Amino acid sequence: MKPLNRRLFPVFALIGLGLFSPFAASAQEWSPTKPIRIIVPITGSTNDVLARLIAPKLQEVLGQPIVVENRPGAGGNIGADMVAKAAPDGHTLLIGYNGPLAINVSLFDKMPYDPVKDLAPITLMVKAPQYLVVNPAAGFNSVKDFLEKAKANPSKYSYGSVAMGSASHLTMEMFKSAAGFHMTHIPYRGAGPAVTDLISGNIQAAFFVPGNVQQFVKEGRLKLLATSGQKRFASTPEIPTLNESGYPDFEATSWIGFLTTGGTPQPIIERYNREIVKIVRSPEITKRLLEMEFEIVATTPNQFRDWIASEIKRWGKVIKDTGTKAE
Repeated sequence: MKPLNRRLFPVFALIGLGLFSPFAASAQEWSPTKPIRIIVPITGSTNDVLARLIAPKLQEVLGQPIVVENRPGAGGNIGADMVAKAAPDGHTLLIGYNGPLAINVSLFDKMPYDPVKDLAPITLMVKAPQYLVVNPAAGFNSVKDFLEKAKANPSKYSYGSVAMGSASHLTMEMFKSAAGFHMTHIPYRGAGPAVTDLISGNIQAAFFVPGNVQQFVKEGRLKLLATSGQKRFASTPEIPTLNESGYPDFEATSWIGFLTTGGTPQPIIERYNREIVKIVRSPEITKRLLEMEFEIVATTPNQFRDWIASEIKRWGKVIKDTGTKAE
């Protein structure tokens, strides 16, 4: 019997000692060691709904309690800044959206954090166009009628948004610029209070993702005029796009994803990506998201990073073109 190749002996020796193993990577997979916080930088929104859908599923696989905390304010900057300044140990997550991740860097003169450097993308979960929705008592029967009344009474009507710098804010500013009308902006701290005021008639219009208004539309308490996407929603095929209403190339998308603190080690980010993507694509959660008219994306961390960079440029141009600034 020939002696073992001496170059192989150290490897076999390490295996025998348990110091080298093809299974070492999986054995060393990161796991949290204390409760995890998911920061929602806005209240009463689809961000909050998604956080509370994902949290219990994530808690099951990670084996640690997960607490969802709403920290609204400054267009989402307060909550995002909390995560940006947290310890980079994987125990603080952000469920972020357009505003604090891509819009506010151009909207605000000064930011407390850098969304590219101070936050680490995990996955872009979902995206969706928005509805142009109005209070039925305002008498808007179509996009054409909406514009005629708004132009004839520039000081009479106001619109709400889920937050300063949110997609619902900037989408209406885009529409105002494209169609040449005026309407006063009333920013809220989340979709909940904005929808409540729209139903009560304190504001007359807004752009919202479907999940925020579907039930109220079914009940007749709100009315849909158009969508901000390239195609009509499957659930409301009778509602036209703004493209069809005379504004070609008009498109505005809301999106939601998970991030953590910048500088967090890659194994932590990879574990979160793997688990969250698996949860999002599970039959139960997929069904809920499709019911809310979301497109499921579930990207890699690098794809989400590239998406944020492209959205910063895109919304930056919108802000420059419309002259919008934080109020």
